[in-house]
Amino acid sequence: MNKVVFITGASSGYGKAIAKAFKENGDIVVMSARNLDKLADACREVNGDLFFSMDVTKSSDWELAVSTIKESYGRIDVLINNAGGGIAIKDVSEFTTEEIDTTIKLNLNSVIYGCAAFAPMMKEQKKGTIINISSVCARQCWPTWSVYAAAKAGVLNFSKGLYLELQPYNVRVSCVIPSSASTGFQKACGIGETTDMLLPEDIAQTVLYVANLPQRAVVEDVTVWGIDKQVNPL
Repeated sequence: MNKVVFITGASSGYGKAIAKAFKENGDIVVMSARNLDKLADACREVNGDLFFSMDVTKSSDWELAVSTIKESYGRIDVLINNAGGGIAIKDVSEFTTEEIDTTIKLNLNSVIYGCAAFAPMMKEQKKGTIINISSVCARQCWPTWSVYAAAKAGVLNFSKGLYLELQPYNVRVSCVIPSSASTGFQKACGIGETTDMLLPEDIAQTVLYVANLPQRAVVEDVTVWGIDKQVNPL
């Protein structure tokens, strides 16, 4: 049976690539993002099944997402919390309180909201897979990335705790930790886009692999680097 897969932040980058990978796998793909026009174009491009605009930082939008998917398909098999953004990449001393709050809310709170919203349905089904997208910033340190890193480290550890809560219900929770890729992310942060060997499609294939493992197996977390990257602490 085809899986019902819901992906946030699906209008570009990792999200759109993930949507394409699942659709090519024969699954039912539901896509969301804030920019409705851009999302509609992405949905047409990947031949998605359903799309709607939502703000992942609003719990009310998550409630609407749950009711929409339940009414349309009666179940959710895979939830992929992909939406996020850098907001501001600079020294902590230069952050405004609003920038700090927005960074944490978009990158961490939204993941918690989404999992809290869909967990009851998955517990009732006695099955399901949640895949949360973090970042290598969760495990590595670079100057000016501290606030973003704090949020993404929260995603990683939240995922581990949530899995223990949902394991008795046969629900899996995994965290995929990507390195930088050429997605437009850094340009949106105002620091200029990098040219990376890692592609969004590589992360999409990782997410697809995690979701398609037999129900008896679960990936706790997996880090994906571009082969051109190196972390040298000295």
